[in-house]
Amino acid sequence: MTEPKIVRLEEKVGDKIISFETGLLAKQAGGSVMARCGETMVLASCVQAKKPKDNPPEFVPLSVDYKERTYAAGKIPGGFFKREGKAREKEVLASRLSDRTLRPLFPEYFNTETQVVSLVMSSDGQNDSDVLAINAAAAAVMISDIPFNGPVAAARVGKIDGKFVLNPTLEQRQEAELELVISGTLKGILMCEGGGKEIPNSDLIAAMELCKPELDKLCHLQIKLREACGKPKTAVPAPVIKPEIKAAVEAKGKPAIEKLLASFPSKEVLENTISEVKDGLIKEMAEKFPEEKTVSFQVKTLMEEVIYGLSRAQILEQRRRADGRKTDEIRNITMQAGFLPRTHGSAVFTRGQTQTMATVTLGTPADKQILDDLEGRSLDKFMLHYNFPGYSTGEVRPDRGPGRREIGHGALAKRALAPLLPSEDLFPYTIRIVSDILESNGSSSMASVCGGSLAMFDAGVPMKAACSGIAMGLITDGSKHAVISDISGFEDHFGDMDFKLTGTRKGVTAFQMDVKLATGIPLNILGEAIEQATRGRNHILDLMEKYMPAPRTDISKYAPGIAKMHIAKEKIGQFIGPGGKNIRGIIEKTGADIEVDDDGSIFISCTDRASLEAAKTMVGYYTMEVEIGTIYTGKVVSIVDFGAFIEILPGKEGLLHISEIDVQRVRTVGDVLKMGEEVQVKVIDMDNNGKIRLSRKVLLQGGHPAGQPVKK
Repeated sequence: MTEPKIVRLEEKVGDKIISFETGLLAKQAGGSVMARCGETMVLASCVQAKKPKDNPPEFVPLSVDYKERTYAAGKIPGGFFKREGKAREKEVLASRLSDRTLRPLFPEYFNTETQVVSLVMSSDGQNDSDVLAINAAAAAVMISDIPFNGPVAAARVGKIDGKFVLNPTLEQRQEAELELVISGTLKGILMCEGGGKEIPNSDLIAAMELCKPELDKLCHLQIKLREACGKPKTAVPAPVIKPEIKAAVEAKGKPAIEKLLASFPSKEVLENTISEVKDGLIKEMAEKFPEEKTVSFQVKTLMEEVIYGLSRAQILEQRRRADGRKTDEIRNITMQAGFLPRTHGSAVFTRGQTQTMATVTLGTPADKQILDDLEGRSLDKFMLHYNFPGYSTGEVRPDRGPGRREIGHGALAKRALAPLLPSEDLFPYTIRIVSDILESNGSSSMASVCGGSLAMFDAGVPMKAACSGIAMGLITDGSKHAVISDISGFEDHFGDMDFKLTGTRKGVTAFQMDVKLATGIPLNILGEAIEQATRGRNHILDLMEKYMPAPRTDISKYAPGIAKMHIAKEKIGQFIGPGGKNIRGIIEKTGADIEVDDDGSIFISCTDRASLEAAKTMVGYYTMEVEIGTIYTGKVVSIVDFGAFIEILPGKEGLLHISEIDVQRVRTVGDVLKMGEEVQVKVIDMDNNGKIRLSRKVLLQGGHPAGQPVKK
């Protein structure tokens, strides 16, 4: 048995070394590469099926998965079964990053089932594995026998303290004002996703310009790896098209589509007419050529080419789109806030034939989502869930829970709105937005951003500003190009780019771009698209701000009232009391819920506002400090021969000496005071050890000047 040929190459990207190694692990896969950065290691493997499908499917038959093993961070999974199960949200989003980078680079008519799996095997808690997985997956496909128009590489860029940082650590990312994941080929940018805290447009382009040379380094490293150990690529033959069928489509299908597009039809007319033309040609050609087994496929393929060419030519030459709009024209927008009476906030946002019902629910800190990642456990106070039912596009589709697309769209909308949320001190609520898409004809994720912003205004969330979003497209033939605003589903299907941008008047909060061109997109065209998107975004903000200029000043009466207070860490135990006695007492008396964080934050919640105020007052006693000269109403908690101990604040007792009980001589304490009796006393001294001396006598002697506060 021969020793395996191990090839290892590395490159310095930014200030970090990234390496690719192959030949040792997963040797039965079509290609496998272990990528490493620091002590984070990802193994990517790819395999294609033994035989191609009879006819190419409508989409590239590619599945891309990113999986994390908890052993990578020295952890055992939680839950009953103690093993990894359903993909977590981070794994889904990381899978999409790799998928969206790789998919455009598969050749036309590729028809072989292919699977790419990236497995996180070691995590150092500093260098994130999602971007490393993109590079590992690209390198694995490059050296395999799978047809691929690579290389392609990816990097993360952050802006921290005004400076761009390539592949920042997890700790640095917490302070970033901008963060982007960028992938690209040697010719241009292919995919970008990220956001920031109302950043200027110029930062987006600057980040890509910084990143592009580093991406080129990794692309060249992949080429070297392929030259060292790459397998011959499988050929992808073009499908056989019968000349007579092609001639029939040209003679009958093309004129029908030309006439249709010239009429600027609605979505229903466009889709129904195209289906009728296709079905008619399929029936005719099947009867004319009964020996042909692939008539349906041939007609559909040829019709796709016809529609692709005519729709794009109409935009490039006439600057008119399929629905009659100009390239920068946005569809009609309507909105209605407060649509649902019992939700804490709601808004219907409609743009053309895309519509969302966005709702806001305000919860207590106990409603925060627990995130258990490789990097550690955390709590999330903001959730945004996006739902895309079949009826939104007039289709029959079973609902089996959110898919990757729904999770991805929800994450994008969440990234857009999260930088605009108030601080927890100002607004201590947990916030959940649900965007139910009721109609869809393109750009439903951006409708979710606009609807979510309006719904939070309706809920009384004191956001920093309103936020809108817009989806952009691109049509290019290599010499001419057109950037189009607010793309429809038809334009998304036949266009070269899907680019989404969200933000406020001040700047960008989220950015996502996918390019279908194998060469990527030049930065000058991208800059043009960003500027056009900004104009569109501001137009939508004009309408939103005219309809609802500011958040409502009050929250819904159905939402819980929440107050946040703070206590010193060393007093948490005293506040809670033995076995939770003190907290239970407040809950029993007021009906409020009380939660205490390790940092001393106390959250009080109650649907009854009067009970909330009562609970705040009672909790406030525990945050008070005893002051000399202050008069308190306290309770007798202990009687001894030489005096009585009075609890003047929860957990704070002082000695009322027998000589300070009355102006007259007291023979025994029990003659004047009884256990549990409330009595007014004044603090007359407090030593360095915290021992408190009280007096009742000074008050009886007239030591209670008018206007002096009495604390209870």
